[in-house]
Formats: sequence, structure tokens, C-alpha cells
Amino acid sequence: MIEPRPSWDCHVHVFDGQAAARGGHYRPAHHPLSAIEAEAARVGIGHLVLVQPSVYGTDNGLLIQALQRSAGRHRGVVVLEDSVRPGELDTMHAAGVRAARLNRVSPVGEPLGVADRFRRLAPHLLERGWHLEWYARPEHLAEIAALHAETPLVCVLDHLAGMHAHIATDDPAWKALESLAQRGAWVKLSGWYRLQAAAPYHALLPLIRRVAALFGDRLLWGSDWPHTSFAAAQMPRYRSLWTPVVAALGIDAARRLRQSIPSLYR
Repeated sequence: MIEPRPSWDCHVHVFDGQAAARGGHYRPAHHPLSAIEAEAARVGIGHLVLVQPSVYGTDNGLLIQALQRSAGRHRGVVVLEDSVRPGELDTMHAAGVRAARLNRVSPVGEPLGVADRFRRLAPHLLERGWHLEWYARPEHLAEIAALHAETPLVCVLDHLAGMHAHIATDDPAWKALESLAQRGAWVKLSGWYRLQAAAPYHALLPLIRRVAALFGDRLLWGSDWPHTSFAAAQMPRYRSLWTPVVAALGIDAARRLRQSIPSLYR
């Protein structure tokens, strides 16, 4: 058996075209784990972080099955019910889950009552050494910073913390983001096409550099495969989603980003 290469893609999704999905802004096509494993392997990536898609709600079955088949090779981020039982969490942890996710953006996410959800879930995550991942917009960062000030629970912000191409350099969100960085939060360099930018995403390079200056080594890269914002024939090339990181930070810093398992997912 060939040992998988140590590089990581820290944000992908898997879909079963026959699985029940919640009504939302897209209908998932069939995108199995084997497809993204093959795509990532072509550029030397052997490990993935599978993130629960919003359209499956709290039914993490597909993600857990994929993790179990990977035999420890990958990690997972789930969406949890408030009433989740300790035994369920233990099963998820054994499969490779290391985080839960709260979604302030998707139509089937948690636009209301997120503070209560956060406070109910935080003790469960802390007990297992998990972290919390947020899919949020810039206007949500102040609330997220206030919530994380209540607990040592580690925060991870998806998709450049929502800092889009048209955000002002003095927008209040930058202050909130700096506060989160000072408390040890992490940011995923991912989802470029969600940030009001078009390929090759030159407009985002100053933002990537500014975020990197705030967060230092606490950066993760993710492809956001299979890019649900695009029709199948228009999906961006996998390696093109790595290019903005190299352009913004340089090849050496970019390689260091993905060449060892992030401590968050051990």
C-alpha cells in the first residue's frame, strides 16, 4: 500500500446524488469521496477535511461513512443537533471528526438563535478537544468574537472569514477579525469565488496578505471542492484554487501551509 502524501486540503464536501437533501440554494449532484481523493492526489495532496454540507442538515451519515472508509486518512467537521448524545459524539470522534460547524450564510443555516446554539454546543466540543468552524459574513464577526470571548473553544473561520473583494480597508469587521486573531482563531484560505471576486482572484491578494499578517501560522488551505456555486461544466480547475495562496504569500510559505497535519485535526 502506498502511503498517502502528507499534504492537506482542509475544506471539501462529498455528496450522494440519491441522498435526501434540504431545500436550499442548490441541489447537490453526485460527488463521492473517491472523486476528490483522485483530484487531490494529482497535485500531491493525500489528506482531506470533509465538511458537512448545509443541504444535509444534521444528518452526518454520508460524511461519517466516508471517514470510516478512509481508515484514519481524513478528518471531518459535522453539524450537530443541540440534543446530540455523548455516545454519538464518541462515534464521530473515532471516525475522525474534530469540529462542528455553524453556518450564518446558507439559507438552511442558522441565521437566528446562533448564540444559544453556540453556548449549548461549546461544552461538548471542549470536552473532546474539538473546535468550532464558522461560515459567516464580515458583519457577523463582532458577534462571533464576543461569543468566543466567553470560552476557550477554538474558532476557525471559513472562506477568508468572509472578507470579500469589496470590503473597505477600515470596515469594522477588520477590528473584530483582529480580536479573534488575538484570541487564537484560525482562518481558512478557501472559497475565493464566494468573495465577490473572479478568477484568477487578483483582487483578493491584498486581503489574503492582510489576513495572513493577523493570523500568522494559524492559516489553513481548502479547495471548497466540488464548488457548488458552479455548474458542472464550469467548475474551476482544482490546482487553480491554490494559485492565489502562492501569489499572495510566496511558494515556500504556501507549501508550509499544507504539508503537515494541522494541530486542529490531530
